[in-house]
Amino acid sequence: MSSIPTIKHVRAFTLKGGGADYHDQSDGHWIDDHIATPMSKYPAYRQSRRSFGINVLGTLVVEIEDSAGNVGFAVTTGGEPAAYIVEKHLARFLEGAKVTDIERIWDQMYLSTLYYGRKGIVINTISGVDLALWDLLGKVRGEPVHQLLGGAVRDELQFYATGARPDLAQKMGFIGGKMPLHHGPAEGEQGLRRNLQELATMRERVGPDFWLMLDCWMSLDLNYATRLARGAHEYGLKWIEEALPPDDYWGYAALKKNVPTGMLVTTGEHEATRWGFRQLLEMGCCDIIQPDVGWCGGITELLKISALADAHQALVIPHGSSVYSYHFVATRHNSPFAEFLMMAPQADEVVPMFHPQLLGEPVPVNGRMRISALDKPGFGVQLNPECALHRPYTH
Repeated sequence: MSSIPTIKHVRAFTLKGGGADYHDQSDGHWIDDHIATPMSKYPAYRQSRRSFGINVLGTLVVEIEDSAGNVGFAVTTGGEPAAYIVEKHLARFLEGAKVTDIERIWDQMYLSTLYYGRKGIVINTISGVDLALWDLLGKVRGEPVHQLLGGAVRDELQFYATGARPDLAQKMGFIGGKMPLHHGPAEGEQGLRRNLQELATMRERVGPDFWLMLDCWMSLDLNYATRLARGAHEYGLKWIEEALPPDDYWGYAALKKNVPTGMLVTTGEHEATRWGFRQLLEMGCCDIIQPDVGWCGGITELLKISALADAHQALVIPHGSSVYSYHFVATRHNSPFAEFLMMAPQADEVVPMFHPQLLGEPVPVNGRMRISALDKPGFGVQLNPECALHRPYTH
């Protein structure tokens, strides 16, 4: 057996002109059009999420090069602050290590940042490094990440679509459509009625059997979320997602008890690490957890989160994140379908989620994706050379 390469260089970049924060879209895009958020209580920040700064961090690109010249990379959010953490702190735990030392590297990154990390941008950063390590290992071994994780348990992935037009998603072959909630508690009874009317209209368009879900993006309180769920029941709402702030575990536990029988409560997009998800699962907060592999701790941590969820009979349906979650979902029995974010401005066509940052990014066809589309080494994508990289720090 040939010797295992060691990690030679770690580099962290931002992208000029935007990047992987797919919430950061132009005027008129459905994803930034009066969608309920925690800031919706303030009228000045209600119309657009960019108005309160969802786009301020920007993109983090992590490159890891080994002694044989192989380069793994990953893209997540975090921008310049995350690049600083990689270059000035985390690189010391990687350079000189074997490319197979992923578990030890993760542990050292996490433990060394406990005093200023644990969640948020620090875990985003660790996630980006971890994904780059898995990409590198796949390239060293000439295998896709899903094979490194134990192999696929199904021949194809099936997807639901998140976007403003579930009726169009239905025609494109998706198994369901998740709509953004437009009106939060500060818009009163009229806003609640509008939310339910939008759901009623969409149910009429798609018929009785197509899944419809509501993405509330941390914008509600327990009373409003309960009333919304009960009002939505007659329209066959499959689940209510991320209704409360992510730290309100007690509220989620109460909401799960309050919703109509058969309706699911989902959350976890903005949760991180096995400890955060343990809280959700042990307190009975939800039926489905939705970690984002680029924010929750990377593949290494998502494996632990998934095993914990499996023991609690909860499904793991990762938030967005394209190929970084597809390889994972392919290998888990308790991840029976995946999310696809509709990035077209009118949610009327399937376009790659990380365009233009990634080249070779596969997309669903008729709401499905053959596992063979994921058979290139690593995550199977390349960084678009036309995207201008900026390395703000070196170590």
